[in-house]
Amino acid sequence: MSFITYPLAKKHKKDSFECEQPSLTRYLKEQASQDMKKKLALCFVYADHEKNVEGYYTLSNDSIPKSQVPEAIQKKLGYPHIPVTLLGRLARHQKLRGQGLGELLLLDALKKSLEASLGHSASFAVVTDPIDGHAENFYRKFGFVKLEGSQRMFLPMKTVEVLFHDQK
Repeated sequence: MSFITYPLAKKHKKDSFECEQPSLTRYLKEQASQDMKKKLALCFVYADHEKNVEGYYTLSNDSIPKSQVPEAIQKKLGYPHIPVTLLGRLARHQKLRGQGLGELLLLDALKKSLEASLGHSASFAVVTDPIDGHAENFYRKFGFVKLEGSQRMFLPMKTVEVLFHDQK
């Protein structure tokens, strides 16, 4: 199976997209294109052969306070705020539940984040804001951990690098 995501474009059909979280469905249909035009987030989509969106995720730059990362890591960081990549949203069509599309989208997002951090925009980690307990458990399976005093979760870029080390 070939898995390729593309930046959201006018050719992509969003109308039939539905996921279990209405806010994620609404975001794709009503806000994602505007966020891309305003350079607030990049939205990457996976679409079928008819260009119907079957899944998407967003990436943008962010920073987190050094005080939120685990103490063992804090000692190695000299700045009060740490640059990160924000995985703002990730959703797949509800008809594809249990088929691994969410996992593929996450891996694609991590790979793009790593590539950017290696040559375009420094990033210490990938950070996400899980929408609910189900999403939190999903990210935890991939090694994300909670940030101190926050609902946010993060995965150090060094961990992401290990994940893809054989693909360099």
